[in-house]
Amino acid sequence: MRRLILSAAIPALMLGACSTMPGAQDPTEASVPVSQASMPNFPADLTPAGVAAADDHLALEAVDGAEGMAFVARSNERALATLEGDPRYEPFRQQAEAILTATDRIPAPSFLGDGIGNFWQDATNPKGIWRRTTLESYASGNTQWETLLDIDALARAEGKDWVFKGASCLPPAETRCLVNLSDGGKDAVVVREFDLTTRAFVDGGFVLPEGKHRISWLDAGTLLVATDFGPGTLTESGYPYIVKTLKRGQTLAEATEVYRGEAGDGGYGVSASVFRDKHGVVEAVIISRPLDTFRSETWELVDGTPVRLDLPARLTIFGVTHGSLIFSNDDPWTFMGEELQAGSLLSPCLACLRPERDGLASIPSREWTIFSPSSRQSIADVRVLDDRVLVAISDNVAGRLAVFVDGGHRASWLRTDIVTPDNVNVSLGDSSKSRGEAFVSTQGFLTSPTLSLADTGAARLTELRSAPPKFDASTHRVEQYEATSADGTKIPYFVVMPRDLAMDGTAPTILFGYGGFQISFPPAYKPEMGKLWLENGGVFVQANIRGGGEFGPGWHQAALNENRQRAFDDFAAVAEDLIARGITSPRHLGIYGRSNGGVLTSVSITQRPELFNAAVIESPLIDMLRYHELPAGASWIGEYGDPRIPEEAAWIAEYSAYQRLSPEVDYPRVYITTNTRDDRVHPGHARKFAARLEAQGHDHLYFEDTAGGHSNDADPVANARRWARHYVYLAQQLMD
Repeated sequence: MRRLILSAAIPALMLGACSTMPGAQDPTEASVPVSQASMPNFPADLTPAGVAAADDHLALEAVDGAEGMAFVARSNERALATLEGDPRYEPFRQQAEAILTATDRIPAPSFLGDGIGNFWQDATNPKGIWRRTTLESYASGNTQWETLLDIDALARAEGKDWVFKGASCLPPAETRCLVNLSDGGKDAVVVREFDLTTRAFVDGGFVLPEGKHRISWLDAGTLLVATDFGPGTLTESGYPYIVKTLKRGQTLAEATEVYRGEAGDGGYGVSASVFRDKHGVVEAVIISRPLDTFRSETWELVDGTPVRLDLPARLTIFGVTHGSLIFSNDDPWTFMGEELQAGSLLSPCLACLRPERDGLASIPSREWTIFSPSSRQSIADVRVLDDRVLVAISDNVAGRLAVFVDGGHRASWLRTDIVTPDNVNVSLGDSSKSRGEAFVSTQGFLTSPTLSLADTGAARLTELRSAPPKFDASTHRVEQYEATSADGTKIPYFVVMPRDLAMDGTAPTILFGYGGFQISFPPAYKPEMGKLWLENGGVFVQANIRGGGEFGPGWHQAALNENRQRAFDDFAAVAEDLIARGITSPRHLGIYGRSNGGVLTSVSITQRPELFNAAVIESPLIDMLRYHELPAGASWIGEYGDPRIPEEAAWIAEYSAYQRLSPEVDYPRVYITTNTRDDRVHPGHARKFAARLEAQGHDHLYFEDTAGGHSNDADPVANARRWARHYVYLAQQLMD
């Protein structure tokens, strides 16, 4: 197991003509432009000082401040009375907990030495156990597990709210591992060395204090570490920009620097990745220095000296094999006279990328392109094996799987497709170079997951596990439609609807979207949604709007920075299309989004309140004129723009929902929720939005959990309560 990781244009305020079905309200009747004068907290000037001066809720940004915690306590009391006091809450909670703690779930496997590792949580072990077995036992009907580390027991023994955030083990034996432990679910972790042979932490082993570390094993006694080395060693976003080698027994102060970026760097911090062959021998050490959210410099450590490689600034590196770097380019790139299409999967030799190109004449020329997607395709994921590459391909948001074999001297990569079911998502799990194998999962909205083992040599899948259904899918069907956005772009979306749906606009409907960071949302089995929503007659819609990665880097870049409004227009277009088809109506249409999806949902409510009657706004970014001031917001400037630059502040101000709230507008009652221990998206966003809604007299609900972090993976029992609250609120707004 290498690493086990638990996971602007002017706003369009007026609609054009829109046909409606019987029973559906015409949204154009309620679409009224909102003047800036009616927004009492819109800044008089958009400088950082001017934005702060107009902000009457700055005190809520202090995470554990007295005013903030008093606001949380008061808001939580009201929200819990409304949501958990609903008679549907307890059945929903019980159903969600049964799903999230079910013992017949597929244990997510990772290769671990000569066996299989898994992290497991259930009702008995809500914090979870890290365990292992053999592949043969895993594939059998009676798997025998060996516990490696019990997180519940560790938390009790040490009096800490430990959350397991994965482990990185040293190949090839993978008996020494770096275990990541988070206090309360934060991204920041404590790192401890663990010995799988003794199943205990190593006395005198590697230990790193809490931080947002970037760590790789170099050898048994050496780590490559990017972390907080003291004052002045973190970027504005709180991420490291210095890489050092740390020897066993050394303190961080004694580590030796091997690479240094700059304090002004953006993104998520510098990191060093060690790539090995199938025998565990180091093939290359690659250092990525982020310049902003998406642009980076790529360096290679050659004989201990960093050498900058001739690579595009926007790229994703997947691995190294036989001297070739496997990556995808997010921008068109010319290499050795060849024009390479954006979004391709490429394999140039590392030596060819060095500035001096030493020995280039002796390196055989070859085809650099492994795969180039069509206009409706993208690379979903890649696993680099010994002499071949396994690629999951998104084809009009449906999954495909192919293995590409290195054709050798002057030859192209040879493609063989691996048969997978139609109209499902295909995702890749862990892989093993030494075995030439990878785990593959397939699933759909109404199709529970199946886990298979891909033999890349034979280009076939062997089914290992199939999850039993968790809700009755026979009552619903899935359709894929397209909406036309404001600029004429066709936006695909999926609808999971009752088979006998009456197209009269009365169906309670949840519209989900994200639209950012080149993250794709293909079909996925959501058992708690199926049980708590679909089985009660609801409709679920997933919109593949611009800003995501469904159709490659161009789909993402179309909604960056000054073009962010396109994502909001796309989402509104899907809502309008649902209404026009008679699937639902504004009275019965609600939206859900979290994190970057919180930008989307908060903007949708402030720009187009007439379209919706509910919004779950979870772990959200909302105050986009101050997001860079709230950790770790500055790391996302490449996505949204920099509010400190007047031109960019102007386009951000055209949509930032916190500043654009108006007491004159009739908003639906929204549900805003976040987490005190979220150190990725600051809870101040959600708090301030709720406080301003309250000050302007708008009905709303606000709930802030006190543990779990951004990813809500701390405790499945607590997660069941979270989902129950979500669906009670949505039922109240859309069904009652």
